[in-house]
Amino acid sequence: MKVGIISTRYAKALLAYASNHEVENRVFNFLWNLQSNFKGLPQLQQVLESPMISNKEKYNLLLTASQQKDGEDPRDCKEYIRFLKLVLIQHREAYLHFICLRYIDLYRRSKNIGIGFLTTAVSVDKETEKKITKASSKLLHLEMRIFSIVDPSIEGGFIFDFEGYRLDASVATRLNRIKQQFIDKNRRIV
Repeated sequence: MKVGIISTRYAKALLAYASNHEVENRVFNFLWNLQSNFKGLPQLQQVLESPMISNKEKYNLLLTASQQKDGEDPRDCKEYIRFLKLVLIQHREAYLHFICLRYIDLYRRSKNIGIGFLTTAVSVDKETEKKITKASSKLLHLEMRIFSIVDPSIEGGFIFDFEGYRLDASVATRLNRIKQQFIDKNRRIV
């Protein structure tokens, strides 16, 4: 079977099951953390695909990877537990990252939620983040969730990625454009 078909089936089933039990938001948060760990730790995928590691160890690893910073424990959500056990029993752990991404996408569409990433050279205070969230929500007619990323390499300004669009007001990009203009001008002279 194709990866997209499998991940979509599992994600749709999980969303329907979680919605029936009114825990879709909690499951979303757990899967968001899990997919973040997949992105940040490529070894996680390798460990899950390893036949040398038992399902019990994989299960405990997935629970740890799903743990939230605020302390909400995935062990308290029986729907999420059942989902993880089903994935491991059916040997679909290789598709788990794609299932997470598909669930997040389906959840966002069902709840009319947009996700944006604000990249700045220094950390942004909560008030500024709230203003950006409010402005983007009003513009896009979506409930926006903004995630701040600090990247000193942009040297100043900001980059705002949201719903397939990018607003790049970084100093680094502006300097690169000016540099490219000088290079192009010098090529015409020579």
